Amino acid sequence: MSDTGGDAPVPFELLGGEPGVRMLVDRFYDLMDLEPQFAGLRALHPGALDGSRDKLFWFLCGWLGGPDHYVERFGHPRLRARHLPYPIGIAERDQWMACMGLALQDLAVDEALATRLLQAFFGTADWMRNRGV
Repeated sequence: MSDTGGDAPVPFELLGGEPGVRMLVDRFYDLMDLEPQFAGLRALHPGALDGSRDKLFWFLCGWLGGPDHYVERFGHPRLRARHLPYPIGIAERDQWMACMGLALQDLAVDEALATRLLQAFFGTADWMRNRGV
């Protein structure tokens, strides 16, 4: 995600720093685990979601303008390469986006920030597709 420039707070700060990002990630995975509409997305993940939660949290902290926890642990994210083993098409992208949108809404994230984040998430989520459908 690009920097806001100047002295404007970055999305990481606007979400409340690490506690806010953790709440977003936890809500995302809770929804994915509980809601039937996200079953296809859930099926791509391991039975226990703890590792997935941590990795997304670490990644999002840096991507949103905060500490680079993910890079410190694993190096460059290489997102597309790391996701190639999983069949990701339009349905999976759209489920991921819907789940994240609902998580942002459930946490009452400012509408303008949520819109900005969803636009950025979509670009990344669409880039992750490795199937046409």
